[in-house]
Amino acid sequence: MELDSAFVYSIPMRTRFRGITEREGVLLSGPAGWGEFCPFLDYSDAECAPWLACAVEAVAEGWPAPVRDRIPVNCTVPVVSPERAHEIVAASGCATAKVKVADPGSRLSDDLERVAAVRDALGPSGAIRVDANAAWEVGEAVAAIRELERAAGGLEYVEQPCRTIEELAAVRRRVDVRIAADESIRRADDPLRVAVAGAADVAVIKVAPLGGVRRALQVAEASGLPCVISSAVETSVGLAAGIALAAALPELDFACGLGTLPLLTGDVATDSLRPVDGHLPVPPVAPVPDLRAGVAADAATTARWLDRLARVAALG
Repeated sequence: MELDSAFVYSIPMRTRFRGITEREGVLLSGPAGWGEFCPFLDYSDAECAPWLACAVEAVAEGWPAPVRDRIPVNCTVPVVSPERAHEIVAASGCATAKVKVADPGSRLSDDLERVAAVRDALGPSGAIRVDANAAWEVGEAVAAIRELERAAGGLEYVEQPCRTIEELAAVRRRVDVRIAADESIRRADDPLRVAVAGAADVAVIKVAPLGGVRRALQVAEASGLPCVISSAVETSVGLAAGIALAAALPELDFACGLGTLPLLTGDVATDSLRPVDGHLPVPPVAPVPDLRAGVAADAATTARWLDRLARVAALG
């Protein structure tokens, strides 16, 4: 892998998501194909090291053999109006929807209306999961989950309602809805601790923050929990690594959060990894980013990302 051949992209988001309006990152190439390095800007250089390891795995080694050829996915509903939420779900072709809730500055009543609209779009047989991104305290989480479950007519699970493992465990003891751990896994010194603590029923696994497909497989299998493989809102190049992880899992009990490309206004590849009828195909390698010219970052953004890449690579 040659760092001096790195390409920096910048693609606008359709809706503000995770506080960002532009998705930026670096594409790298090597003998096994293409990889993507796109840690969020609030990550330290040390936290970015696994993201680079994931990209290096893709370009230098490739991925383990798949055990399935397509992956069921959920559609993702950002913090939008109930009307827009209904449109997103109805157009997605997915039987499962993940709804963002507890956004800074938003009200629980808004979340309840959004979830109710999603249920209307999905119908009674669809599955709804919500993601609070660790926004609540324990008591607040318990109350909100009970109201959201009523509005949804049943929730599949609630993702990361609180920040700490201890708080997740406390919420889990007080509600009947499954609790899923995300940040508690990918930003933990010991990703297996969430299972040991009895803090979660489901493990949400993101391949890049765990250092690649092989390392994420070890975490997923050792956790002893059913897993949902989720994206970090990458382009098709990065998404391919998440799909490879989902394809290699021995068991896949839930739809995965890998259908996130519609959150971006564009992509880097003609062979874009967009869901069809609620599923994604499993590609043997990441698609070739043949649309790079149309999403090139400006000079300042490029310089910032190349400096970041060099710092993280120097960590060894």
